[in-house]
Amino acid sequence: MSHFSQIKTKLRNLSSLQLALSDTGIRWQAGPKTVRGYQGDTETAEIVIEQDNGYDVGFKQNSETGNYELVADLQYWKQPLSVQGFLNKVTQRYAYHTILNESATQGFQVAEQADNQDGSIRLVLQRWGA
Repeated sequence: MSHFSQIKTKLRNLSSLQLALSDTGIRWQAGPKTVRGYQGDTETAEIVIEQDNGYDVGFKQNSETGNYELVADLQYWKQPLSVQGFLNKVTQRYAYHTILNESATQGFQVAEQADNQDGSIRLVLQRWGA
């Protein structure tokens, strides 16, 4: 019986997810790669984060929804933040990169950016008309 947990997310864009992980200082590897779990169990994921304890964390695309789910044996979670804290931080940076990418395709540029004390990010976008 597998000990892997699959935690649903709303993360759909692989490059934004990769940028978000890099922003948070997490060393990750692009897959498909094997996520190592309890008693030799494995899952294949598009992103793998190796941990010092021999158990990995990964993001695996759900074939039905297209979203990337967090895959890990949570008993062996060895990240500086809790699972929820980790997902919150990654999701915020993911949203940031998604907004930048989408706004750029529509001709917007960042006019102002502020990192607030509460952890939120304030962006002001502008677009020059012809």
